[in-house]
Amino acid sequence: MNQHVSTEVHVSSVKQLVVVWIGLMFGTWLTVTASNIDLGSLNIWIGLAIATGKALLVGLYFMHLRWDKPFNAFVFAVAFLLLFLFIGFTLMDSAHYQVNVIPGYSPGMGG
Repeated sequence: MNQHVSTEVHVSSVKQLVVVWIGLMFGTWLTVTASNIDLGSLNIWIGLAIATGKALLVGLYFMHLRWDKPFNAFVFAVAFLLLFLFIGFTLMDSAHYQVNVIPGYSPGMGG
């Protein structure tokens, strides 16, 4: 039985990897900068958005998902969606009892 097996290998250029690394360093700087700005409960969403962008860069370029089979990208996207959903449910739940956890604490009021 003669079956064709694809043996194509994708090799990323050094220039491309350096550009992605610079993007990750910019994301790290953005995370640190955003953490110093008090936006109340919006800080967690900004941090999660930056982290998601950085994780996508790592997944697409360093894990080579950009050149992989579409099914693997689908599984990766579903995993991110579920992670976002579970974190969102956790944050919505904790918002209801957060005032009782730390007496006198009011989120978004700067202290």
